[in-house]
Amino acid sequence: MIVIMGLLLGLVLGLVLDIRIPDIYSTYLTVAILACLDSVLGALKAYLGKTFDNLVFISGFFGNAVIAVMLTYLGDKLGLPMYLAAVVVFGGRLFNNFAVIRRLLLERWVKRRSHEPVE
Repeated sequence: MIVIMGLLLGLVLGLVLDIRIPDIYSTYLTVAILACLDSVLGALKAYLGKTFDNLVFISGFFGNAVIAVMLTYLGDKLGLPMYLAAVVVFGGRLFNNFAVIRRLLLERWVKRRSHEPVE
């Protein structure tokens, strides 16, 4: 629940505050946000599957963001678009996590409907 509240607070602050990010940092911020979104969806999937662990979530949230930014930085130094590796990996995981979350929610919804009294 605290994860959802933090996400909503971040979205509201992001929409209300007028913060400008320099163009030079936009790629870094993009891959960091993508990595963090992957962690949030992974946490939601774990919560619905009753396997959520705060330590795993926090370490993955910050660890994935740091690795994605470091990979992007290394790619900039080498002259290679290595940020694309982070985009492909985290993008694929986002879709996979969403698919699992959708299935879990649909299973719960169908189970609830089947237990409702028939009129």
